[in-house]
Amino acid sequence: MRNVLIKGGTVVNADCQRRADVLCVDGLIAAVGDASQWDLPAHTQVIDAGGLYVMPGGIDPHTHMNFPFMGTTTVDDFYSGTAAALAGGTTTIIDFVIPNPQQPLMEAYQQWRGWAEKAAADYSFHVAITWWDESVREDMGQLVQQEGVNSFKHFMAYKNAIMCDDETLMNSFRRCLELGAMPTVHAENGEMVYLLQQEMLKQGISGPEAHPLSRPPEVEGEAANRAITVASIMGVPIYVVHVSCRESAEAIARARGRGQRVYGEVLAGHLVVDDSVYRHPDFAFAAAHVMSPPFRDKSHQAALWHGLQSGQLHTTATDHCTFCASQKAAGLDNFTKIPNGCGGVEERMMVLWDAGVNSGRLTPSEFVAITSANTARLFNIYPRKGVVTPGADADLVLWDPQGSKVLSAATHHSRNDFNIFEGRVVTGVPAYTLSQGVVVWADGELRAREGAGRYIKRPAFGPDFSAAAVWERHRAPQAVQR
Repeated sequence: MRNVLIKGGTVVNADCQRRADVLCVDGLIAAVGDASQWDLPAHTQVIDAGGLYVMPGGIDPHTHMNFPFMGTTTVDDFYSGTAAALAGGTTTIIDFVIPNPQQPLMEAYQQWRGWAEKAAADYSFHVAITWWDESVREDMGQLVQQEGVNSFKHFMAYKNAIMCDDETLMNSFRRCLELGAMPTVHAENGEMVYLLQQEMLKQGISGPEAHPLSRPPEVEGEAANRAITVASIMGVPIYVVHVSCRESAEAIARARGRGQRVYGEVLAGHLVVDDSVYRHPDFAFAAAHVMSPPFRDKSHQAALWHGLQSGQLHTTATDHCTFCASQKAAGLDNFTKIPNGCGGVEERMMVLWDAGVNSGRLTPSEFVAITSANTARLFNIYPRKGVVTPGADADLVLWDPQGSKVLSAATHHSRNDFNIFEGRVVTGVPAYTLSQGVVVWADGELRAREGAGRYIKRPAFGPDFSAAAVWERHRAPQAVQR
């Protein structure tokens, strides 16, 4: 049904929570308040939300569906990945178009758009800059102005593949400033990583335990500092993806303390999984956790939580990038050949509620901020997404704070054969998920429809970016008249 009345729940937004009914009509939120005062449309489905929180559907700003990488392709395509997202209360993803070196950006973009047509949930794209010439500059303009792309990704790692050198970084950041698009970075020093990988292999350490040793926190911290410095010189805001360690979080906090517009993203996995997984005696188990940046020593988790609590880190994501055991086995004798990536798009919100709200680290409103509202604001789709208010998309999750679930590969909806949260018991689960006003998850039943997702265009020059542009105009250098 396209008309749904949600009665008796507690509406939670990033700024407040209150008891209210919510009416959804033709895919949009029509009213929030007291249903007894409304004339309901005919054939309205009524959902009793007593005891439930009614929140904006989650937005995962970092996923990789149908991703060809390291000689193979992720097992989750855009249908299975977004269906899993809906089962976990996430109603929108922002995925990545990643051109091969020398591949035209528009060609890669059209390729990814084709793959995404089967998505069950709404989706959008960041586009990676993996090389530079005048055609890349022109394609960036077309993507922003015609295709609704307002963010570009820069990999500072993966030498000899998709790594972006400093010259490309500076050219792209300057173009982002002109276009009103947010530059984002995967902050790891690719040269250092490559050197340390070779040293591990020379020492005969070829298993997954070498992966975190070749990517220590200092490698991430250095790259984060460098990218933030480039952004400061270029006068552009910057968004640092998957912040995994104290060094990177502190770099962001220092820059924000100077007034620089820097934003940080944290993965649910980095908040609760530690680097002991790489020393597990079973290769398949250890390899299943190989992702970059790697899971860290437990001491870094406190820094990430503190960043979220203090507002120095802003969004949460998953980097959902799933490879099964047979694909991970490509690195059986050489850890550098293990395809990098883990899952989590279905589990993110449950893990964050259980580890964040249930522990007292987060309030329900702060939970909404880091799972949807902040991402919507930063990537300029607020208030269409990320808030329960009239006129917004009817993308909602009805959250049962008392519901419990055991997270497992045996029951998740991803096609992957491994779950990094295996066996974790969470309290706080989605009872219902609505996408475009349609119930797609109800009491354990997934009703996702292939192709129901829409491509979401994101306008350039979001509010934070516009403020930064004004600041740069005021501090522009002036010639001295003599």
